[in-house]
Amino acid sequence: MKNIETKCGFVAVVGRPNAGKSSLLNSIIGEKIAMVSHKANATRKRSNIIAMNGKDQIIFVDTPGIHESEKLINQFMLDEALRAIGDCDLILFLAPITDKLDHYESFLEKNKKNTPHIVLLTKIDMVSQEEILLKSAKYAKYSDKYEALMPISIKKELDIKYLLDLIVKYLPISPLLYDSEILTTDHIRDIYKEFIREAIFEKISDELPYEADVKIDKIEEKQNVDVIRATIIVEKDSQKGMIIGKGGESIKRIGKAARSKIEYLSQKKAFLELFVSVKKGWSKNKKGLKEMGYDIDLIK
Repeated sequence: MKNIETKCGFVAVVGRPNAGKSSLLNSIIGEKIAMVSHKANATRKRSNIIAMNGKDQIIFVDTPGIHESEKLINQFMLDEALRAIGDCDLILFLAPITDKLDHYESFLEKNKKNTPHIVLLTKIDMVSQEEILLKSAKYAKYSDKYEALMPISIKKELDIKYLLDLIVKYLPISPLLYDSEILTTDHIRDIYKEFIREAIFEKISDELPYEADVKIDKIEEKQNVDVIRATIIVEKDSQKGMIIGKGGESIKRIGKAARSKIEYLSQKKAFLELFVSVKKGWSKNKKGLKEMGYDIDLIK
């Protein structure tokens, strides 16, 4: 038998917070894996999402939004994004069509290794065709920096095959790194944690800081049901009250939404038990961040 030559590589998906990174990845693989939220900086860690394009394999690296901040947890997220940029074979830079070029120019400065990149102009459903052409023309002055520029909309029909073909052009010849049936390298507890965090942001008002986090205490996988126990971590007693709500109504809404996401992915029933704990200032010190699973020592 002849050896089949395949391409395989890592593609970092980067951009400012709320640029549409996680929504794009969920659309590509046709499953709800990456966390999507209207909250800025909802994604905190890198995660690998794997897509096959024919015989070739693309390992997308979902990253936190690129932003500057003095907060320790934000520094961790920025470092996660920068390490992804440095480690990958190709970068997808997502730029909302209504943004000025400042974020892209900042990205060019941070791309120290000059890793090849493709610019995706996102959210084009919000503007006219004329505005798309005008913004594309503004990016044209940097055409020597990027490999391609492609306007896209997740809400409209996205030509996923065209995008994947374009990405594969810039990947190295390599054997596949993962089984072709695998969608992500994330552990199931990490996926469930993100589902619960997403449900919190969906069901609680914008008054709740995004520092709220989740710790999975136990997962017991049975034949017909998954039993999951998790603790929602907040920084203040007032935030605990917001999570629980009057008569426990808020935490019930959170649990229902999270359970629906979990059951959709697992394709079986889930029993989800949620608790709330206050850890004052956990996101502002190394000990608190480490206890929540953030490897803060990696920050340069």
